[in-house]
Amino acid sequence: MRVDLNCDLGESFGPYTLGDDRGVMGCITSANVACGAHAGDPGVMRSTVRLALEAGVAVGAHPGFGDRAGFGRREIAMAPREVEDLVLVQIGALAAVAGAEGGRLRHVKAHGALYNMAARNPELADAIARATASVDPGLILFGLSGSALIDAGRAAGLPVASEVFADRAYTAAGALAPRGEPGAVIHDADRVLERALGMVRDGAVTAVTGESVALAADTICVHGDTPGAAELARRLRAGLEAAGVDVRPVGAG
Repeated sequence: MRVDLNCDLGESFGPYTLGDDRGVMGCITSANVACGAHAGDPGVMRSTVRLALEAGVAVGAHPGFGDRAGFGRREIAMAPREVEDLVLVQIGALAAVAGAEGGRLRHVKAHGALYNMAARNPELADAIARATASVDPGLILFGLSGSALIDAGRAAGLPVASEVFADRAYTAAGALAPRGEPGAVIHDADRVLERALGMVRDGAVTAVTGESVALAADTICVHGDTPGAAELARRLRAGLEAAGVDVRPVGAG
């Protein structure tokens, strides 16, 4: 059994600090770095990339809608070509930052509303895949397990990673339950670990309505803006490894 542990990081801005990036970084294997649209700024991007490289953590771009007030979690109607351009510019910017720090990008994971919209909309998923492939066809495209993002990545010739969320509730259709619904975000560390182990070992998770939902778990997300994220990531990694799961970046030998 093998899985990657990823986290959305680099979401601070100017004098405002969001999340415990340094604390989380020591527990994960892949960092999804905000690219200055939904969160982050050039200085934060560079310092987060540097921190990841120092920790031996794989660096990925985390492009989202340019909606700081909504933290990229509000749906915005955009044409596929507009989404492609939006994502291309953000990936390119972080690729340049990574190169300046002596590293390189390993993956791309869309953020928030953009991620969820593309998971169910093949045209938006294709736009994200095209943008990713145009920067580097070797980049790994992260997408919700069983979603249009995974199909689009494969169609574009990209390596893909099916992502699961141990700290989020699922619907019977395999989508993430909307954040506004009660119980959509799971904070109990023991329950998160139990769900993660079930995802990796059994390839399944229990939906909010009781059904067993089949999924593939190449990478597990921990949300960096969740209170206590560093401790949750630590317990999750320790629990996975204690259960015999090899925790390493996607694509690592």
